[in-house]
Amino acid sequence: MDFIESAYDHARAFIRRNGNADQWPAHYPSRIDAQDDIARGRCFLVEDDEGPLAVFAFGPGPESDYASIDGAWRAEAPYHVIHRLANTFQEDFADHEVRVSSPQGRFADEAAALDGHILTGAEAVGKHLFINFDVPGANRIHIHLGLIGKLGFAPIADPVGQVRLRIVADDRAADLRGPQWCRLITEDQYRKVLADSGPDPLRGDADPARGWARIRRSGKSIAALLMDQRVAAGVGNIFRAEVLFRHGIDPTTPGREIDEATWNVLWEDLVGLMTVALERGRIDTVADEHGPEAQERPPRVDAHGGEVYVYRRSGQPCLVCGTEVRTTALEGRNLYWCSRCQRSHRASD
Repeated sequence: MDFIESAYDHARAFIRRNGNADQWPAHYPSRIDAQDDIARGRCFLVEDDEGPLAVFAFGPGPESDYASIDGAWRAEAPYHVIHRLANTFQEDFADHEVRVSSPQGRFADEAAALDGHILTGAEAVGKHLFINFDVPGANRIHIHLGLIGKLGFAPIADPVGQVRLRIVADDRAADLRGPQWCRLITEDQYRKVLADSGPDPLRGDADPARGWARIRRSGKSIAALLMDQRVAAGVGNIFRAEVLFRHGIDPTTPGREIDEATWNVLWEDLVGLMTVALERGRIDTVADEHGPEAQERPPRVDAHGGEVYVYRRSGQPCLVCGTEVRTTALEGRNLYWCSRCQRSHRASD
């Protein structure tokens, strides 16, 4: 088991070095995942005379979750969407005796343990969704949608596609397809996820000082740090680009050159922007004076949301100064900024 955990650690580090930090969640695969693979007879070691060389795990037959990929990986949903899912569970399923099943079969044993019990609530922390039940022991479903996962709500009908998890309350069903994670966890496992995650701007119990503690001693750029879920859980590429623009911050500024006052300004703005996105179901970051009506321009049309200053506007004029918006790859993700408006290491008023 020690070799397996070490191999997973090396793989996780390799993935991060190559700019795919979101491919595996921070806690995946864990010792528990490895033990589960061993118990199910799908974990194997490659060895020579000197000992183990590699480990791999696989399931029988094709990976049905990947059937939904049409030509390319899709980007992960903005993290405020996870909070919207939690809110829907809280509003429509909480305090109901629910039916829980796994039409696909891969979560069947866990679903059976929850079927017929009360769903007591749901919450989100960054990318993580937790659905809670009134059962002893392992009582939380932990969901991470990953790259292709989808969770939708609809009136009850026959399952369509590979439904990993179905939860039904009255005549409403929640169907989960293709998640990175769907597992039943204990209180201790839940606490570990919380401890390993950074403060989430959409949670009332978030402590931004935890993020500042990492920023203040880091030589990495503030743009890179804002994508680190240990600094701020839930701040994705859109909010990263927009909050830095809104306060004139040079995205290449090392974290240790950002003062605490600037971090607090960035944090408060993230709280406001993400809260509005949660309420509206779209991301708008542009002030009225820079909006379509004020500037007599067509509204932005983009599947990722509403009006933004720089995100996915590479080569277009800055809405404030007219300078061409720039882009570059940073740790595997596209970074957008205005080289004229964003020159400071400190937040502008």
